[in-house]
Amino acid sequence: MKIAVIGGGSWGTTLADLLAGNSIHASLWIREEELLAEIKEKGENSWYLPGVKLHPNLALSSDLAETASGADVFLFVVPCQFYRAVLRQMRPMFPKNPVIVCANKGIEVENLKTVSQVTGEELSDLAPSFAMLSGPSFAYEVSRRMPTAIVLGCADQELGKKLQAAFSNEYFRVYTNTDFRGVELGGAVKNVIAIAAGMSDGLGFGHNSRAALITRGLAEMSRLGQAMGARIDTFMGLAGMGDLVLTCTGDLSRNRQVGMKLGRGEKLDHIVGEMKMVAEGVKTTQALHALGRKLDVDLPITDTVHAILYQDKDPKIAVRELMTRELKSE
Repeated sequence: MKIAVIGGGSWGTTLADLLAGNSIHASLWIREEELLAEIKEKGENSWYLPGVKLHPNLALSSDLAETASGADVFLFVVPCQFYRAVLRQMRPMFPKNPVIVCANKGIEVENLKTVSQVTGEELSDLAPSFAMLSGPSFAYEVSRRMPTAIVLGCADQELGKKLQAAFSNEYFRVYTNTDFRGVELGGAVKNVIAIAAGMSDGLGFGHNSRAALITRGLAEMSRLGQAMGARIDTFMGLAGMGDLVLTCTGDLSRNRQVGMKLGRGEKLDHIVGEMKMVAEGVKTTQALHALGRKLDVDLPITDTVHAILYQDKDPKIAVRELMTRELKSE
């Protein structure tokens, strides 16, 4: 099996290095020529994954066609909002029935599409097989071989087992789940809830507040998933509850950090401008807010985060309004 990894950020580099260590023929596309030269010289991605020596068998290139040549599987780890454009650019490089695996988490703002829907639209005549890799996994910890468990969403059970075997090792345990829609939605929604959890901490609230956000965030995630054909039980697993807890509580979470800074009074433009890596939840909030309205799904936490991010609402006022909504049963 040859796997082309598209995206040389922290997660893409970590997964490519892991695959190479698993004796998989892995090739990693690095967009920045300067970074590529540095990795080849020093053997590490100091921009996004400093201090981690990469496997010597990992192939590197800034040429998409070279990276894709001969690949059986294409693993995409580019930011969600750029995914469609990269697919279009790579379209002539795909074989018939390509295997597309996504490890990017989000929903397209422009068309309100998940990554599986984007894949289906752009490559419909090629009849692609799709899988989604998601779950509680900070690149920093995986790259240092700390025990991690994630889930691979794939409707094709036989393909799912092959991919499961390719990614799994003694520190990285992969479970399979045929509900790829639930897996991808869990990975997208949890980033928005993590921004809310970060704001709660930035405002000086306590453990009660965070627990409420995680629990009600899970309910929000489940409602949207059910409206889009996902299975509710998927959100009780690694792609839902597992990733939600990690992202809402872990200081390595970029989305949580965005929320904390907002809660402390910083402005979004300033926060995003200082970040080297993308916090997917910022754009996903826009998409989820619009998607909830389109599908008539109640997403109160998402709507509150949207008002703070895009309507300049004071977080303290927004929290009070969220807490004083009409009382309901659980």
